[in-house]
Amino acid sequence: MLEAILERCAGLDVHQETVVACVLTGPLDRAPKLEMRTFGTMTHELMELGEWLVNEGCTHVAMESTGIYWKSVWNVLEAFDLDLLLANAHHVKNLPGRKTDMKDAEWIAKLLRCGLIEGSFVPTEDIRDLRDLTRYRKKLVHDATSEKNRIHKSLQDANIKLTTHMSASGRLLLQKIVDGEVITMEFLETHMRGALKHKSPKLLQSLNGRLRKHHRDMIRFSWNHLMYLEQQIEQVEQDIRGRLANKQEAMDLLTSIPGINEQAASIIVAEIGTDMSAFKDDHHLAAWAGVTPGNHQSAGKKRTRARSGNNHLKAVLSECAWAASMTRNTRLSARYWNWVKRLGKKKALVALGHTLLRIVYHMLATKTPYKELGADYLEHFRQEREKRREAEVIRQLEAKGFTVSRPA
Repeated sequence: MLEAILERCAGLDVHQETVVACVLTGPLDRAPKLEMRTFGTMTHELMELGEWLVNEGCTHVAMESTGIYWKSVWNVLEAFDLDLLLANAHHVKNLPGRKTDMKDAEWIAKLLRCGLIEGSFVPTEDIRDLRDLTRYRKKLVHDATSEKNRIHKSLQDANIKLTTHMSASGRLLLQKIVDGEVITMEFLETHMRGALKHKSPKLLQSLNGRLRKHHRDMIRFSWNHLMYLEQQIEQVEQDIRGRLANKQEAMDLLTSIPGINEQAASIIVAEIGTDMSAFKDDHHLAAWAGVTPGNHQSAGKKRTRARSGNNHLKAVLSECAWAASMTRNTRLSARYWNWVKRLGKKKALVALGHTLLRIVYHMLATKTPYKELGADYLEHFRQEREKRREAEVIRQLEAKGFTVSRPA
């Protein structure tokens, strides 16, 4: 029988419309008293749940991370004097057979009473809000790219060879196409900039396609939606910058790392926050993010495929790793190309993302600026390690009475 460590605790089985709560109370050396109740998920019903848990004297409450349904419960119970734990659903999976909501809530409560639930990372409210904004910005950028591709497809369908339609000059031409205006050589020579200005005759020929009203309408639909999306992106960017104003120290630290720009730094802060005490160490953070090799062994065989984790963080770390690999005379670039020889480019990117995240952890934990060690750092490190090993072997031999002579 497992040893109990909590006298009063509760387990919650959360669903979209109901929350089943199981409270276990009693001395640690005896079987606990069990009480079960079901609450709705409206705000006043969740407030009743919180008041009931407090009246029962609960100190710890655990719930599964089931989709997004746990968030509203967490937000309400956060206001009460309770130690909330969010459990990984894979870690608290109940034994098969007789599965009911009440059995699930009781199982979670029993695991919590015995200290077998390790809470997942739940950021503070300001970081959660920032995370929503950065993820929404990514979605808006994706939608804007889709509209640009639709415009390009409509232009190609009309046999208009305007490949640079999203440059400043290309947007001007696109607006005149949408408005149904005639584009002349004089207009091209006067208003085009950059490479398009020197290609006016060829550009005029490329605009001489078979543009029908249908094409113009389809381009107009995508163009208006694109203008709206770009306006939304700018507003979200301003909101993100405002929320990062009090986190400028962390932003300055992260942007000093090769491969991490301001946008990537904002995503990293939104996903992991700035308080590294929420994680045991850098290895725990890397495992939570899903950039560490798996650790599964069966019948003498090991599977090292990367575990699942925070996909948003993994994506930005891969992008930063790729940017860092392209830098010159840096330690990160040297490590990447050294790994490529053994692992290949894809696995080397994941490995470099792992290294970046561990660097981020220590920089945020100690508030220490990034120090570039140079591309030859690894070689110096190997040489120093070999010297230490050689010195240790010589010391052991001399301790046994041998005389060691070094070659000239």
